[in-house]
Amino acid sequence: MLGPIFAREFRTVPRRPGHYGMRAASLGLLWTLGVTAWLATGGLGEEPELGATARFGVLLFQILTFVLVTLVTFFAALSAASTVAQEKDRRTFLLLLLSDLRDYEIVLGKLLGSLLPIVLILIGTLPVLALLLLLGGITPGQVVHSWLVIAVTGLAAGSLGGLIALWRERTFQSLALSVLAIVLYFCVVRGAAALGWSEIEPWFDPFVALQSALEPPRDDGSIAPVWGYLAVMLGWSVVLNAIGIWRLRKWNPSGEAIQQRESPDDEPETDRRSAHAAPGAVRRVGAIPVLWRDICTRAYGRRPILVKAVYFLVLGLIVYSALGAALGGSRLPFAAGYGLVPVTILSLLLVAAQAVTAITSERDGGALDLLLVTDLSPKEFIFGKLGGVLYNTKEFVLPPVILAAVYAGLGLLATPPANRPQLSASMNGAALAAVWGALAILTAFVLVLGVHIALRVVNSRQAITRALGTVFFLSVGTLISIYLILINGGTFEYQFISFSMFIVLGIGGLWWVLSADRPTQALTLAAVLLPIAMFYCVTNVLVATPGSQESAPPLVPFLALAIPFGHAILAMLIPMLSEFDVAFGRTRLEE
Repeated sequence: MLGPIFAREFRTVPRRPGHYGMRAASLGLLWTLGVTAWLATGGLGEEPELGATARFGVLLFQILTFVLVTLVTFFAALSAASTVAQEKDRRTFLLLLLSDLRDYEIVLGKLLGSLLPIVLILIGTLPVLALLLLLGGITPGQVVHSWLVIAVTGLAAGSLGGLIALWRERTFQSLALSVLAIVLYFCVVRGAAALGWSEIEPWFDPFVALQSALEPPRDDGSIAPVWGYLAVMLGWSVVLNAIGIWRLRKWNPSGEAIQQRESPDDEPETDRRSAHAAPGAVRRVGAIPVLWRDICTRAYGRRPILVKAVYFLVLGLIVYSALGAALGGSRLPFAAGYGLVPVTILSLLLVAAQAVTAITSERDGGALDLLLVTDLSPKEFIFGKLGGVLYNTKEFVLPPVILAAVYAGLGLLATPPANRPQLSASMNGAALAAVWGALAILTAFVLVLGVHIALRVVNSRQAITRALGTVFFLSVGTLISIYLILINGGTFEYQFISFSMFIVLGIGGLWWVLSADRPTQALTLAAVLLPIAMFYCVTNVLVATPGSQESAPPLVPFLALAIPFGHAILAMLIPMLSEFDVAFGRTRLEE
């Protein structure tokens, strides 16, 4: 009923070797989170009691479901958008439109085919959630309701990503607008709740819907928030897919060059030496052609201003909410983190998306093959691409830098004790310098990471997933670490034991992303150092009172972050320059 596109995905997905690795990794992540939460709450040194076990069961169920809904929302939108965008980059989407496939078979087949691996992973996690019933504190109905919330959230996010990819013609625009649309949706929902519409928030917010699933059922005869959320998300999915089916052939093809055969008799007599492809005046190409093309042409789409406009809208909402809470006096010890952290994560994701798609889009379009007949050097290509990506993402890089300066001016980066007011200016200056340096290092890391993965992974979807997934897991993993540390009151008593497996899992994932196909000692060392450095920076801030003399100076966590990430940048950059000819086939490996 869904057509041959979904039928092919249904038959081929379980046969792919990576499918089993994804399922094993997802279950291993849940198991590691469970053990880490148990050790972080002091379970190693306490006798199990019925009440304590039930409370831990509820806590662990909340952690697992919140992590699952976050991952499913992000990867569902990413998978659906990249599936359609890759077809457009390869010019194979036109072949689907020329076939006798119906519009709904193309749209629904692509959507459900891209979500099929995520659905299989969700089915595998259902028994894990059901095992938590043995701890007590939750009921089978709550497990089913929470799982349904996660499932319909993934369906709605995938429908949104697929619709945006059908609308836009570039991979970066599809990925960036999908991520920004999801963040904008949460900002609007939370803003509406703050304005007095909190009673309908569980119908639109998956996190609030999951929290309401753990509450006792109502006896007033009203509809449960979980059922309202399921109805709203299913309605959104139907509407988004209906729009995609309706506008499929109006949006596509878009901007495709249609070449017509010229007749030799009608061809005018022209001077071939002065003829050029584009009309108008001839433009001089700069010293680095790759950099000139990325800056002076429409290499990243015809309307990139739309992505930047949506980004600034989301940025304004986040900054307004964060500064309002900080200036109001609430959350003062971590006032800077509530605005700077989400803006930085969003900017890094967009920079990574631009970096990886700068290579994958050209490979899918066959443009990289032209490098084989040019005299471009490795330095010209690599640094030209990095410079072009940085120039086109400057609007995403500058806001965290400016926001950090605003926080430093307000005295929120480092708030000294009341009996030492003279340290305020110096501590804020040192904290600002450390934050600026960390932002520069992280931006350079995601830039090089995107190009590194795109050059090593031939499949565009896998390259995009690995690059954005690495940035996403580093960010979300750090936030989960902060939450698990705060569960135990910020003490370091159980931290080393509880997070050892979490760090080992992060090391294994980074090693697989960075150097699984061609491992080197430098990349292996980088994979080992990065999770340890991130964990050290988190504990350095949270163990003691932020901004007091109990914490280490800002220079210590900055060096702990800058040295491993700087080593990782060099470990990726040097092989890209030395293996350039072999990677693109200019010379044979034997030579």
